[in-house]
Amino acid sequence: MKTLVIIPSRMSATRLPGKPLLKINGLSIISHVSKKAEEANIGDVIVATEDQEIIEDVKSNGFNAILTSNKHKTGTDRIYEALKKSKIRDVDFIMNLQGDEPAIEIDDIKSLNDKMVKNNSKLGTLAAKIKDIKNLKNENIVKVITENSLEGDHFPKAVYFSRKSEQVDNIYHHIGIYCYSRDCLEKFVHLDQSKNEIENRLEQLRALDNNIDINVSLAKSSPIGVDTEEDYLALKKIMEYKNL
Repeated sequence: MKTLVIIPSRMSATRLPGKPLLKINGLSIISHVSKKAEEANIGDVIVATEDQEIIEDVKSNGFNAILTSNKHKTGTDRIYEALKKSKIRDVDFIMNLQGDEPAIEIDDIKSLNDKMVKNNSKLGTLAAKIKDIKNLKNENIVKVITENSLEGDHFPKAVYFSRKSEQVDNIYHHIGIYCYSRDCLEKFVHLDQSKNEIENRLEQLRALDNNIDINVSLAKSSPIGVDTEEDYLALKKIMEYKNL
């Protein structure tokens, strides 16, 4: 089974414009993510972006990048265009890694890929344990409710995704990394955005609303995503201290 890792990235993030090129230990955030993806060693790695500056940065650091349209509504549309432009043949799975999570655990990337291959799943994602009960009400932390607990090698189906919840059983902090079978990705990008998806600002609800199962794998921890300048400075401090 062959996996292709595609990392969507763009300069025009609403809350922190230009964040892919912010530096930590002398390397841009997007190149840190590319490095982690390559170190996971599960397949070829491509950055998909609408910005020439990102292409130049990624290539100058020895990674591969493809220029895509600036008309895409979602990162999934962007990775699908990159897949078609890549000319890489015989791909079974496409992993969509977030371009703003440079602290993602390499073992979590490997684990999700292994479970997708082993179970021949259509669509898989990651989630971590919620350590603070207050986060159930925090709308910036997306939650996933699963059919069964995420213990060991379990790869249960997601029941629902939400921004706030009262539920306490089988509820986890969702990490926005997805692995699609090729046919599932092709089907997904041709579906209309669902009402649920638009109201909750959660693209994954489009899959559930169209009866596409999403399996969930337990991650070691929740990586710090970079959405604000505070996130960036906090993560920079941690990664510089650990020399990552």
